[in-house]
Amino acid sequence: MTRSGKMVRARFITFEGIEGVGKSTHLKFVAGWLRAHGIKLLVTREPGGTELADEIRKLLLTPRKRIVTPMAELLLMFAARASHVEQVIRPALDSGRWVLCDRFTDASYAYQGGGRHIPARDIAALERMVTRGLKPDLTLLLVAPVHVGMTRVRQRGRRDRFELEQRAFFERVRRTYLQRAKREVRRMRIIGAEASMGTVRRQVLRVLEERVAKWL
Repeated sequence: MTRSGKMVRARFITFEGIEGVGKSTHLKFVAGWLRAHGIKLLVTREPGGTELADEIRKLLLTPRKRIVTPMAELLLMFAARASHVEQVIRPALDSGRWVLCDRFTDASYAYQGGGRHIPARDIAALERMVTRGLKPDLTLLLVAPVHVGMTRVRQRGRRDRFELEQRAFFERVRRTYLQRAKREVRRMRIIGAEASMGTVRRQVLRVLEERVAKWL
């Protein structure tokens, strides 16, 4: 229910993009905008969101000497997602709360598909089993050149296992994200994240006013 007293269906909004594009920052902005409009919401992230998923997150992000195979990485991602969907996301949506999530299934197609070369059909099979048709109502894809994202990540200091990947890996991830956005223009909106914070925020606000305001 909004401040006007109107009942609205709970929505699922996700934020995607390579490292260093500002997903977390702009997710907080959207959360504040929605709360100002009377929306009750849950902010979460992937991998993570439950005790089990957070433990899997540590396994996935911790740099290690031995290689984690692409399939093992993919299965861990979906194990965390299964816990997240069943224990957090669906219950929140069913209770009428909107859900904002830092990454979701698009990230698996981009990182394990594009980045690790796992066939999309294998990812799709896991998606069907784990999410059972749950898809975001809106996805904000923040896009910047790979060298920009990598520079921002290096400036933050300590890097996780994914952030230590080579530029070619992130080029494949970025390309896969853009290919998905081109195929799903109704759901995915591209936000140019290379610009100043104010400019990026104006792009996000435009999407909120064009798409989200219609739901309120």
